[in-house]
Amino acid sequence: MEYPSKLIERAIQEIAKLPGIGKKTALRLVLHLLKSEESDTTDLASALVELRKNIRYCEKCHNISDHEICRICSSPRRDPSLICVVEDTQNVLAIENTSQFQGIYHVLGGIISPMDGVGPEDLNIPSLIERIKASNGEVKEIILALSPTMEGDTTSFYLSKKLSEYNCRISTIARGVPIGGELEYADEITLGRSIVTRIEYRN
Repeated sequence: MEYPSKLIERAIQEIAKLPGIGKKTALRLVLHLLKSEESDTTDLASALVELRKNIRYCEKCHNISDHEICRICSSPRRDPSLICVVEDTQNVLAIENTSQFQGIYHVLGGIISPMDGVGPEDLNIPSLIERIKASNGEVKEIILALSPTMEGDTTSFYLSKKLSEYNCRISTIARGVPIGGELEYADEITLGRSIVTRIEYRN
């Protein structure tokens, strides 16, 4: 496609690099920015530059933070005896949106995936072990909240072996049929796990 300006073409190419955005969507965004106030565009550009320059990662849990220690780790209302291990910040946000978890987190920064060249040494596993050691028995449970994929299960298995020598419970999130889902459309693995991890029915 021929663009009327090389500047528009470059902007489209850059925006189209974002996940889930094709060139048509990128074109609409670029044209929208051109129609908007100039300050809207400069504010957006400034926010993105500031994000890249000043964003930090929590020294305890590796979650995205504005400070050395994130607001979750520093909150007196959180339970430090309960650590939820997740793959990335998106998983932290997803769990936080449920308002069902009051412990703290540990972000691995990925999962073990030999096909992608990611091994245990590439993840934030040593710092997790150090947190448990430094707690002097305060950490009572580690929840492995990783995706139910082959890579996620491999990572969970590896972590369970590494953490088995410490005096804390190791659990994983329950897996099953989603609310509102039809059994006939559930895959065999999900349905099988729903049966195996069944819970007592209460009125």
